[in-house]
Amino acid sequence: MPHALIVDDEPDVVSWMAEVVKAEGYTVATADSLRSARSQLVRQAPDVLLTDLQLPDGRGTDLVHDLEAPGQTEVVVITGHASVDSAVEAVRIGATDYLVKPVDVERLLAILRRQPRPAELKNEIGELRDELRRVGRFGHLFGESPSMQALYDKLARVAPTSATVLLTGESGTGKELAARTIHDLSRRKRFPFLAINCGAISPNLIESELFGHEKGSFTGADRQHRGFFEQAKGGTIFLDEVTEMPLDLQVKLLRVLETGTFVRVGTTEPVATDVRIIAATNRSPEKAQAEGKFRDDLYHRLNVFPIHMPPLRERGTDIEMLAQQFLRELNHAEGTGKTFSPEALAKLYEMNWPGNVRELKNYVQRAYILADDVVEGAQAPEAAAPPSEEQSGLVVIRVGTPLAEVERRVTMATLEQCGHVKRTAARVLGISLKTLYNRLDAYAANAKLGGEGDGDEHEDVKSGEPAHH
Repeated sequence: MPHALIVDDEPDVVSWMAEVVKAEGYTVATADSLRSARSQLVRQAPDVLLTDLQLPDGRGTDLVHDLEAPGQTEVVVITGHASVDSAVEAVRIGATDYLVKPVDVERLLAILRRQPRPAELKNEIGELRDELRRVGRFGHLFGESPSMQALYDKLARVAPTSATVLLTGESGTGKELAARTIHDLSRRKRFPFLAINCGAISPNLIESELFGHEKGSFTGADRQHRGFFEQAKGGTIFLDEVTEMPLDLQVKLLRVLETGTFVRVGTTEPVATDVRIIAATNRSPEKAQAEGKFRDDLYHRLNVFPIHMPPLRERGTDIEMLAQQFLRELNHAEGTGKTFSPEALAKLYEMNWPGNVRELKNYVQRAYILADDVVEGAQAPEAAAPPSEEQSGLVVIRVGTPLAEVERRVTMATLEQCGHVKRTAARVLGISLKTLYNRLDAYAANAKLGGEGDGDEHEDVKSGEPAHH
């Protein structure tokens, strides 16, 4: 039978919490001070430690250091303050969750019912490390380089906790795979993992996708819709490209992190939620803050446990290892036995891989298609060719170029960089969407009259609607 220790100097709080915990099948010990709690820890190591942050003789977080086997105990810190900065700090040093007084019974029950226990999670992490030694895989990630080993250590440390994680790194480095690995090694693994790209959904729809809406709340809302925060109850939500989230929605996300509640579109009734948030961005969060596109307070709430994903060019022989893995998958799917030539493998190390693992996977697939039995270096597509101005993000302007032409080239390069998502391009350029459409119409008209514009870039302008990518 699992054992719980409740530490609080308020007898009423201890009494009702003890009843709730016992009803969930735990044996219970109680204490009203650090000294008393330490005595209980000597008698029996708890599976769950529920401790108030402020005790008469110190801070409840000090008990983390008194646990004989910290990895075997789930530590939950209870704070009486609406602001949970100190509880977040407790998560950093070893606590796995926190509760705000008055303690919500449903949230407490969710913590008690989470399975597996820390000891089981520790065993699973040990099994993953064995798999890493055998085949170079850790969860959903592949690689044996020192930078990846350091990454796995961080994932294994943070996964069993409820700490919010912020993943940073270039596009294609595997941020969503890292998030899924964290989820699969957490107590929430039996509940949903839902991913949403904050930059790929219209600002008018993303609030409804996250929080849901009531019937009749806007045109076309013909029924109630449950958003991600309801669908993922008990599980994990992965917010990719979180710095692209509209500022007004960032405020509402901050409220979820602070209160554990949200409000559906079309109502004012708060709904309780129990989800873990893992966020990610391929931009510099600090730069987004400086540009006023990412709220400081939200950044600090999300950045409880930051993890940086290493780029492929810094992963050494992982490049070859991943290429071989992708080729094995293709051979298995197609029933073939193609292999890389030594020249093809050598070529892999000559490339910079700005698109990282995603680019490498596409490269291997193209090379596989072009090859007969052996993938030769010469057969590989010219993926390493110098990028165009639009692809590189650099526009070179000759002195004396007319301002209208400068505007056109910068506008088109920005549109290319934004994947032809016009709303995003307009925001980056600091102009309205209508202004961008007017510019594109003018460029298309000039191209028809024999101007310098590239007609292919304007094929989707006539529709009058933003292109979806």
